[in-house]
Amino acid sequence: MTDDWRMDRIGAALQGENPTVLRRLESGFAVIGDVQFLPGYSVLLTDEPGVQRLSDLPRAERLSFLSGMDQLGEAVERACRRLDPDFRRVNLEILGNTDPFLHVHVWPRFEWEPTELVGKPVWLYPPDRWSDERFKLGPRHDVVRNAIGSELDRLRSML
Repeated sequence: MTDDWRMDRIGAALQGENPTVLRRLESGFAVIGDVQFLPGYSVLLTDEPGVQRLSDLPRAERLSFLSGMDQLGEAVERACRRLDPDFRRVNLEILGNTDPFLHVHVWPRFEWEPTELVGKPVWLYPPDRWSDERFKLGPRHDVVRNAIGSELDRLRSML
C-alpha cells in the first residue's frame, strides 16, 4: 500500500484503505497518529467528507462526534495508564489549523516528558519529534495500538 491514503484520510477510511484506523465509531474513525513520540497519540476523524468545523454538523451529529471524542479519549487514557506507570492525563484538541477537515487530537501526557514541555501544548515539541524515524508509526507500536482498540471495544460494549 502506498501513502496515497494520506491525501484523503477520510475517503480512505470510508473505503477501508486507511491503515491507521483503529475502529469505526458511530460518527467517525478512531485512528492512531502517524507519529508516536507520545505513545498512544490518536485522532478522531469525522466520517463526513467536506465537514471542516464542529459547527458544520447538525446538533445531533455534533453530539455524536463529541461522544466519539469522549470514547477515544477514555480508551487512550485506559490503555496508556495500563501500559505506562508514568501516564499523567489526556489532552483533547479540536484545532483545524492545518488539515481542512474536522478531527480531534487525543494526546496522552506522561511524567517522563521533558520538564520544560510537560505542562505546555504538544505543538511546542521540537520539529524533529514530528519527523524523526524513531517516532514514525510502525509495528513497534502494535502493543499500544491493540490496547487502545481493545479499550474502545470494551467501552462500546458498555453503551
